[in-house]
Amino acid sequence: MKFLPLIWKNVWRRKFRTVFTMLVVMVAFLLFGVLMAVRMAFTFGVEIAGVDRLMMLHKTGFMMLLPEAYATRIEAMPGVQIATHQTWFGGIYQDPSNFFGQFVVEPEKFLKAYPEYKIAPEHLKAWLDDRQGALVGEDLMKRFSWQVGQRIPINATMWRPKGGGLTWEFNISGTYTGEDAVDKTQFFFRYDYFQENRSGLQGQVGWYVIKIDDASKAAEMSRRIDDEFVNSSAETRTATEKQFVQGFAKQVGDIGTIMIAIASAVLFNMLLVAASTMTRAVRERTSKLAVLKTLGFQNGTILTLVLVESMFVVLVGGGIGLALAWLIVQGGDPTGGFLPIFALMPRDLILGVGLMVALGLLAGLLPATGAMRLRITDALRRN
Repeated sequence: MKFLPLIWKNVWRRKFRTVFTMLVVMVAFLLFGVLMAVRMAFTFGVEIAGVDRLMMLHKTGFMMLLPEAYATRIEAMPGVQIATHQTWFGGIYQDPSNFFGQFVVEPEKFLKAYPEYKIAPEHLKAWLDDRQGALVGEDLMKRFSWQVGQRIPINATMWRPKGGGLTWEFNISGTYTGEDAVDKTQFFFRYDYFQENRSGLQGQVGWYVIKIDDASKAAEMSRRIDDEFVNSSAETRTATEKQFVQGFAKQVGDIGTIMIAIASAVLFNMLLVAASTMTRAVRERTSKLAVLKTLGFQNGTILTLVLVESMFVVLVGGGIGLALAWLIVQGGDPTGGFLPIFALMPRDLILGVGLMVALGLLAGLLPATGAMRLRITDALRRN
Protein backbone atom coordinates (compact mmCIF):
# COMPACT_ATOMS: atom_id res chain seq x y z
CA MET A 1 0.00 0.00 0.00
CA LYS A 2 2.85 2.40 0.76
CA PHE A 3 3.97 2.26 -2.87
CA LEU A 4 0.58 3.22 -4.34
CA PRO A 5 1.40 6.98 -4.63
CA LEU A 6 4.57 6.09 -6.55
CA ILE A 7 2.68 3.75 -8.88
CA TRP A 8 -0.06 6.35 -9.41
CA LYS A 9 2.51 9.02 -10.30
CA ASN A 10 4.26 6.72 -12.78
CA VAL A 11 0.99 5.72 -14.44
CA TRP A 12 0.06 9.33 -15.16
CA ARG A 13 3.57 10.49 -16.02
CA ARG A 14 2.49 10.68 -19.67
CA LYS A 15 -1.24 11.32 -19.40
CA PHE A 16 -2.05 11.28 -23.11
CA ARG A 17 -0.22 7.99 -23.68
CA THR A 18 -1.88 6.36 -20.68
CA VAL A 19 -5.35 7.48 -21.73
CA PHE A 20 -4.75 6.33 -25.31
CA THR A 21 -3.59 2.90 -24.13
CA MET A 22 -6.61 2.58 -21.87
CA LEU A 23 -8.89 3.46 -24.79
CA VAL A 24 -7.28 0.74 -26.93
CA VAL A 25 -7.75 -1.80 -24.15
CA MET A 26 -11.34 -0.58 -23.58
CA VAL A 27 -12.28 -1.08 -27.23
CA ALA A 28 -10.69 -4.55 -27.23
CA PHE A 29 -12.72 -5.73 -24.24
CA LEU A 30 -15.87 -4.01 -25.44
CA LEU A 31 -15.57 -6.06 -28.61
CA PHE A 32 -14.73 -9.17 -26.58
CA GLY A 33 -17.91 -8.82 -24.52
CA VAL A 34 -20.18 -8.31 -27.53
CA LEU A 35 -18.58 -11.21 -29.41
CA MET A 36 -19.10 -13.52 -26.44
CA ALA A 37 -22.78 -12.51 -26.35
CA VAL A 38 -23.13 -13.28 -30.07
CA ARG A 39 -21.37 -16.61 -29.57
CA MET A 40 -23.78 -17.42 -26.76
CA ALA A 41 -26.74 -16.52 -28.98
CA PHE A 42 -25.73 -19.04 -31.63
CA THR A 43 -24.67 -21.86 -29.32
CA PHE A 44 -26.98 -21.55 -26.30
CA GLY A 45 -29.16 -24.50 -27.33
CA VAL A 46 -26.20 -26.86 -27.30
CA GLU A 47 -25.58 -26.12 -23.63
CA ILE A 48 -29.11 -26.78 -22.39
CA ALA A 49 -29.99 -29.61 -24.77
CA GLY A 50 -30.99 -32.63 -22.72
CA VAL A 51 -28.76 -35.68 -23.05
CA ASP A 52 -31.76 -37.82 -22.10
CA ARG A 53 -33.93 -36.34 -24.86
CA LEU A 54 -33.94 -37.67 -28.39
CA MET A 55 -35.28 -35.89 -31.46
CA MET A 56 -36.92 -37.90 -34.22
CA LEU A 57 -37.41 -36.29 -37.63
CA HIS A 58 -38.46 -37.54 -41.01
CA LYS A 59 -35.49 -39.25 -42.63
CA THR A 60 -35.51 -36.93 -45.65
CA GLY A 61 -35.49 -33.68 -43.69
CA PHE A 62 -37.00 -31.24 -41.27
CA MET A 63 -39.72 -30.01 -43.63
CA MET A 64 -41.32 -33.44 -44.06
CA LEU A 65 -44.08 -34.42 -41.62
CA LEU A 66 -44.58 -37.52 -39.49
CA PRO A 67 -47.80 -39.30 -38.48
CA GLU A 68 -49.25 -38.42 -35.08
CA ALA A 69 -49.92 -42.15 -34.60
CA TYR A 70 -46.18 -42.82 -34.17
CA ALA A 71 -46.40 -41.56 -30.56
CA THR A 72 -48.22 -44.68 -29.32
CA ARG A 73 -45.67 -47.02 -30.85
CA ILE A 74 -42.73 -45.05 -29.46
CA GLU A 75 -44.11 -44.87 -25.92
CA ALA A 76 -44.68 -48.65 -25.95
CA MET A 77 -40.94 -49.23 -26.39
CA PRO A 78 -38.92 -50.19 -23.27
CA GLY A 79 -36.80 -47.32 -21.96
CA VAL A 80 -39.06 -44.53 -23.23
CA GLN A 81 -40.63 -42.20 -20.65
CA ILE A 82 -42.36 -39.65 -22.87
CA ALA A 83 -42.90 -39.25 -26.59
CA THR A 84 -44.40 -35.93 -27.57
CA HIS A 85 -44.60 -34.19 -30.90
CA GLN A 86 -44.04 -30.58 -31.93
CA THR A 87 -44.74 -28.66 -35.13
CA TRP A 88 -43.29 -25.43 -36.47
CA PHE A 89 -46.05 -22.89 -37.14
CA GLY A 90 -44.12 -20.06 -38.80
CA GLY A 91 -46.77 -17.35 -38.60
CA ILE A 92 -46.40 -13.57 -38.76
CA TYR A 93 -47.33 -11.14 -36.01
CA GLN A 94 -48.17 -7.72 -37.52
CA ASP A 95 -45.03 -7.57 -39.68
CA PRO A 96 -42.61 -10.19 -41.12
CA SER A 97 -39.75 -8.50 -39.26
CA ASN A 98 -41.37 -9.43 -35.94
CA PHE A 99 -39.78 -12.86 -36.02
CA PHE A 100 -40.16 -15.29 -33.11
CA GLY A 101 -40.52 -19.06 -32.84
CA GLN A 102 -44.08 -20.46 -32.70
CA PHE A 103 -44.54 -24.12 -31.87
CA VAL A 104 -47.53 -26.45 -31.66
CA VAL A 105 -47.14 -28.70 -28.60
CA GLU A 106 -48.99 -31.06 -26.28
CA PRO A 107 -48.95 -28.94 -23.09
CA GLU A 108 -48.63 -31.52 -20.32
CA LYS A 109 -46.18 -33.80 -22.13
CA PHE A 110 -44.19 -30.81 -23.34
CA LEU A 111 -43.61 -29.49 -19.82
CA LYS A 112 -42.69 -32.97 -18.54
CA ALA A 113 -40.12 -33.33 -21.31
CA TYR A 114 -38.69 -29.85 -20.64
CA PRO A 115 -38.50 -29.38 -16.85
CA GLU A 116 -36.17 -26.40 -17.33
CA TYR A 117 -39.19 -24.36 -18.46
CA LYS A 118 -40.78 -22.87 -15.34
CA ILE A 119 -44.44 -21.85 -15.29
CA ALA A 120 -46.64 -20.66 -12.42
CA PRO A 121 -49.41 -23.14 -11.44
CA GLU A 122 -52.18 -20.61 -12.19
CA HIS A 123 -50.73 -20.00 -15.66
CA LEU A 124 -50.54 -23.71 -16.35
CA LYS A 125 -54.17 -24.18 -15.28
CA ALA A 126 -55.27 -21.30 -17.53
CA TRP A 127 -53.39 -22.85 -20.46
CA LEU A 128 -54.98 -26.26 -19.93
CA ASP A 129 -58.46 -24.73 -19.57
CA ASP A 130 -58.30 -22.67 -22.79
CA ARG A 131 -57.95 -24.44 -26.14
CA GLN A 132 -56.86 -21.16 -27.73
CA GLY A 133 -54.39 -20.51 -24.95
CA ALA A 134 -50.72 -19.83 -25.55
CA LEU A 135 -47.67 -19.99 -23.31
CA VAL A 136 -45.23 -17.15 -24.01
CA GLY A 137 -41.63 -16.59 -22.90
CA GLU A 138 -41.13 -13.66 -20.55
CA ASP A 139 -38.63 -11.99 -22.92
CA LEU A 140 -41.14 -12.14 -25.78
CA MET A 141 -43.80 -10.67 -23.50
CA LYS A 142 -41.49 -7.73 -22.74
CA ARG A 143 -40.56 -7.26 -26.38
CA PHE A 144 -44.14 -6.61 -27.48
CA SER A 145 -45.45 -5.34 -24.10
CA TRP A 146 -48.03 -8.13 -24.03
CA GLN A 147 -50.13 -8.92 -20.97
CA VAL A 148 -51.53 -12.21 -19.67
CA GLY A 149 -55.09 -12.54 -20.98
CA GLN A 150 -54.39 -10.48 -24.11
CA ARG A 151 -55.69 -11.79 -27.45
CA ILE A 152 -53.01 -12.13 -30.11
CA PRO A 153 -53.67 -12.50 -33.87
CA ILE A 154 -51.04 -14.34 -35.93
CA ASN A 155 -51.27 -14.64 -39.70
CA ALA A 156 -50.50 -18.01 -41.22
CA THR A 157 -47.80 -18.57 -43.81
CA MET A 158 -48.12 -22.37 -44.03
CA TRP A 159 -50.97 -23.54 -41.83
CA ARG A 160 -54.17 -21.82 -42.94
CA PRO A 161 -57.25 -22.10 -40.71
CA LYS A 162 -60.53 -23.65 -41.79
CA GLY A 163 -63.10 -21.33 -43.28
CA GLY A 164 -60.62 -19.28 -45.27
CA GLY A 165 -58.51 -16.30 -44.28
CA LEU A 166 -55.09 -16.27 -42.70
CA THR A 167 -55.60 -15.20 -39.10
CA TRP A 168 -55.34 -17.45 -36.07
CA GLU A 169 -56.42 -16.03 -32.69
CA PHE A 170 -54.67 -16.90 -29.43
CA ASN A 171 -55.17 -15.93 -25.80
CA ILE A 172 -52.05 -15.50 -23.68
CA SER A 173 -52.66 -17.89 -20.79
CA GLY A 174 -49.35 -17.32 -19.06
CA THR A 175 -45.62 -16.93 -19.30
CA TYR A 176 -42.67 -19.22 -18.71
CA THR A 177 -39.20 -18.49 -17.47
CA GLY A 178 -36.04 -20.44 -16.67
CA GLU A 179 -32.31 -20.14 -16.20
CA ASP A 180 -30.27 -17.66 -18.28
CA ALA A 181 -29.61 -20.23 -21.02
CA VAL A 182 -33.32 -21.01 -21.55
CA ASP A 183 -34.77 -19.38 -24.65
CA LYS A 184 -37.54 -17.13 -23.32
CA THR A 185 -38.60 -15.72 -26.69
CA GLN A 186 -40.83 -18.57 -27.87
CA PHE A 187 -44.59 -18.93 -28.33
CA PHE A 188 -46.25 -22.30 -27.63
CA PHE A 189 -49.88 -23.19 -28.32
CA ARG A 190 -52.01 -26.31 -28.08
CA TYR A 191 -52.06 -29.14 -30.57
CA ASP A 192 -55.77 -29.91 -30.06
CA TYR A 193 -56.71 -26.38 -31.17
CA PHE A 194 -54.31 -26.61 -34.11
CA GLN A 195 -55.58 -30.06 -35.14
CA GLU A 196 -59.23 -29.01 -35.10
CA ASN A 197 -58.75 -25.77 -37.01
CA ARG A 198 -56.09 -26.35 -39.65
CA SER A 199 -57.38 -26.69 -43.17
CA GLY A 200 -55.43 -29.82 -44.12
CA LEU A 201 -52.86 -32.49 -43.24
CA GLN A 202 -54.73 -33.58 -40.10
CA GLY A 203 -52.80 -36.08 -38.00
CA GLN A 204 -49.40 -34.94 -39.31
CA VAL A 205 -46.77 -33.39 -37.02
CA GLY A 206 -43.32 -31.91 -37.39
CA TRP A 207 -41.03 -33.97 -35.18
CA TYR A 208 -40.92 -35.97 -31.94
CA VAL A 209 -39.13 -35.27 -28.67
CA ILE A 210 -38.50 -38.53 -26.81
CA LYS A 211 -37.39 -38.60 -23.18
CA ILE A 212 -35.60 -41.82 -22.25
CA ASP A 213 -34.73 -43.52 -18.96
CA ASP A 214 -30.99 -43.91 -19.49
CA ALA A 215 -29.00 -41.23 -21.32
CA SER A 216 -26.05 -43.61 -21.72
CA LYS A 217 -28.19 -45.74 -24.04
CA ALA A 218 -29.17 -42.84 -26.32
CA ALA A 219 -27.39 -44.26 -29.38
CA GLU A 220 -28.93 -47.70 -28.88
CA MET A 221 -32.40 -46.22 -28.36
CA SER A 222 -32.05 -44.08 -31.49
CA ARG A 223 -31.28 -47.16 -33.58
CA ARG A 224 -34.18 -49.11 -32.11
CA ILE A 225 -36.62 -46.29 -32.77
CA ASP A 226 -35.50 -45.87 -36.38
CA ASP A 227 -35.67 -49.65 -36.90
CA GLU A 228 -39.30 -49.53 -35.73
CA PHE A 229 -40.24 -47.35 -38.69
CA VAL A 230 -37.89 -48.69 -41.37
CA ASN A 231 -39.59 -49.37 -44.73
CA SER A 232 -42.63 -47.35 -43.63
CA SER A 233 -44.08 -44.48 -45.64
CA ALA A 234 -42.34 -42.06 -43.25
CA GLU A 235 -38.95 -43.40 -42.21
CA THR A 236 -37.21 -41.60 -39.39
CA ARG A 237 -33.84 -40.27 -38.28
CA THR A 238 -33.28 -40.10 -34.53
CA ALA A 239 -30.41 -38.68 -32.49
CA THR A 240 -29.87 -36.87 -29.22
CA GLU A 241 -31.25 -33.37 -28.96
CA LYS A 242 -27.71 -32.11 -28.43
CA GLN A 243 -26.55 -33.58 -31.74
CA PHE A 244 -29.42 -31.98 -33.63
CA VAL A 245 -28.80 -28.57 -32.05
CA GLN A 246 -25.08 -28.78 -32.81
CA GLY A 247 -25.84 -29.72 -36.40
CA PHE A 248 -28.21 -26.79 -36.79
CA ALA A 249 -25.66 -24.36 -35.35
CA LYS A 250 -23.00 -25.60 -37.77
CA GLN A 251 -25.27 -24.89 -40.74
CA VAL A 252 -24.35 -21.22 -40.33
CA GLY A 253 -20.72 -22.06 -39.64
CA ASP A 254 -18.79 -22.76 -36.46
CA ILE A 255 -19.81 -19.49 -34.84
CA GLY A 256 -18.03 -20.26 -31.57
CA THR A 257 -14.68 -20.76 -33.29
CA ILE A 258 -15.15 -17.68 -35.48
CA MET A 259 -15.98 -15.45 -32.51
CA ILE A 260 -13.06 -16.77 -30.47
CA ALA A 261 -10.68 -16.27 -33.41
CA ILE A 262 -11.76 -12.65 -33.84
CA ALA A 263 -11.53 -11.94 -30.13
CA SER A 264 -8.09 -13.57 -29.93
CA ALA A 265 -6.76 -11.45 -32.81
CA VAL A 266 -8.06 -8.26 -31.21
CA LEU A 267 -6.64 -9.11 -27.79
CA PHE A 268 -3.26 -10.06 -29.28
CA ASN A 269 -3.00 -6.68 -31.00
CA MET A 270 -4.00 -4.99 -27.76
CA LEU A 271 -1.22 -6.93 -25.99
CA LEU A 272 1.34 -5.59 -28.47
CA VAL A 273 0.14 -2.01 -27.91
CA ALA A 274 0.19 -2.33 -24.12
CA ALA A 275 3.62 -4.01 -24.12
CA SER A 276 5.04 -1.29 -26.39
CA THR A 277 3.63 1.40 -24.10
CA MET A 278 5.10 -0.17 -20.97
CA THR A 279 8.49 -0.69 -22.63
CA ARG A 280 8.65 2.95 -23.63
CA ALA A 281 7.49 4.11 -20.19
CA VAL A 282 10.21 2.10 -18.43
CA ARG A 283 12.89 3.19 -20.90
CA GLU A 284 12.05 6.88 -20.33
CA ARG A 285 12.62 6.65 -16.60
CA THR A 286 15.73 4.48 -16.50
CA SER A 287 17.59 7.00 -14.35
CA LYS A 288 14.70 7.16 -11.86
CA LEU A 289 14.74 3.38 -11.53
CA ALA A 290 18.48 3.56 -10.88
CA VAL A 291 17.87 6.10 -8.12
CA LEU A 292 15.27 3.78 -6.56
CA LYS A 293 17.80 0.98 -6.54
CA THR A 294 20.37 3.33 -5.02
CA LEU A 295 17.88 4.08 -2.23
CA GLY A 296 17.59 0.39 -1.45
CA PHE A 297 14.68 -0.85 -3.53
CA GLN A 298 15.14 -4.57 -4.14
CA ASN A 299 14.90 -6.19 -7.58
CA GLY A 300 11.66 -7.91 -6.62
CA THR A 301 10.12 -4.61 -5.58
CA ILE A 302 11.09 -2.96 -8.88
CA LEU A 303 9.60 -5.91 -10.79
CA THR A 304 6.36 -5.67 -8.80
CA LEU A 305 6.02 -1.91 -9.28
CA VAL A 306 6.24 -2.16 -13.06
CA LEU A 307 3.88 -5.15 -13.22
CA VAL A 308 1.29 -3.40 -11.02
CA GLU A 309 1.50 -0.33 -13.24
CA SER A 310 0.85 -2.47 -16.32
CA MET A 311 -1.99 -4.30 -14.56
CA PHE A 312 -3.60 -1.01 -13.54
CA VAL A 313 -3.71 0.30 -17.11
CA VAL A 314 -5.17 -2.93 -18.50
CA LEU A 315 -7.68 -3.48 -15.69
CA VAL A 316 -9.05 0.05 -15.83
CA GLY A 317 -9.34 0.11 -19.62
CA GLY A 318 -10.60 -3.47 -19.83
CA GLY A 319 -13.04 -3.02 -16.96
CA ILE A 320 -14.62 0.00 -18.63
CA GLY A 321 -14.84 -1.89 -21.94
CA LEU A 322 -16.43 -4.96 -20.37
CA ALA A 323 -18.89 -2.77 -18.45
CA LEU A 324 -19.90 -1.01 -21.69
CA ALA A 325 -20.35 -4.39 -23.39
CA TRP A 326 -22.62 -5.50 -20.54
CA LEU A 327 -24.71 -2.33 -20.87
CA ILE A 328 -25.03 -2.84 -24.64
CA VAL A 329 -26.08 -6.46 -24.20
CA GLN A 330 -28.61 -5.45 -21.54
CA GLY A 331 -30.32 -3.41 -24.25
CA GLY A 332 -31.44 -6.67 -25.86
CA ASP A 333 -31.08 -8.33 -29.23
CA PRO A 334 -29.94 -5.69 -31.78
CA THR A 335 -31.36 -7.78 -34.64
CA GLY A 336 -34.93 -7.44 -33.37
CA GLY A 337 -35.49 -11.11 -32.60
CA PHE A 338 -33.10 -13.16 -34.74
CA LEU A 339 -30.92 -13.92 -31.72
CA PRO A 340 -33.21 -15.49 -29.10
CA ILE A 341 -30.59 -15.37 -26.36
CA PHE A 342 -28.41 -12.26 -26.28
CA ALA A 343 -26.68 -12.20 -22.93
CA LEU A 344 -23.22 -11.80 -21.47
CA MET A 345 -22.95 -14.80 -19.18
CA PRO A 346 -21.20 -14.65 -15.77
CA ARG A 347 -18.58 -17.13 -16.92
CA ASP A 348 -17.67 -14.81 -19.84
CA LEU A 349 -17.36 -11.86 -17.44
CA ILE A 350 -15.05 -13.95 -15.25
CA LEU A 351 -13.09 -15.01 -18.35
CA GLY A 352 -12.79 -11.34 -19.35
CA VAL A 353 -11.35 -10.37 -15.96
CA GLY A 354 -8.96 -13.32 -16.13
CA LEU A 355 -7.79 -12.19 -19.57
CA MET A 356 -7.21 -8.67 -18.26
CA VAL A 357 -4.99 -10.01 -15.48
CA ALA A 358 -3.09 -12.28 -17.87
CA LEU A 359 -2.63 -9.58 -20.51
CA GLY A 360 -1.57 -7.04 -17.90
CA LEU A 361 1.10 -9.41 -16.64
CA LEU A 362 2.27 -10.33 -20.15
CA ALA A 363 2.39 -6.70 -21.29
CA GLY A 364 4.49 -5.70 -18.28
CA LEU A 365 6.65 -8.80 -17.94
CA LEU A 366 9.41 -7.88 -20.44
CA PRO A 367 9.87 -4.25 -19.34
CA ALA A 368 9.55 -5.26 -15.67
CA THR A 369 12.25 -7.92 -16.09
CA GLY A 370 14.48 -5.37 -17.82
CA ALA A 371 13.95 -2.88 -15.01
CA MET A 372 14.72 -5.55 -12.41
CA ARG A 373 18.01 -6.49 -14.10
CA LEU A 374 19.05 -2.88 -14.61
CA ARG A 375 22.51 -2.04 -13.26
CA ILE A 376 22.77 1.28 -11.45
CA THR A 377 26.03 2.31 -13.11
CA ASP A 378 24.78 1.43 -16.59
CA ALA A 379 21.53 3.32 -16.04
CA LEU A 380 23.23 6.48 -14.77
CA ARG A 381 25.83 6.37 -17.57
CA ARG A 382 23.03 5.96 -20.18
CA ASN A 383 21.25 9.05 -18.93
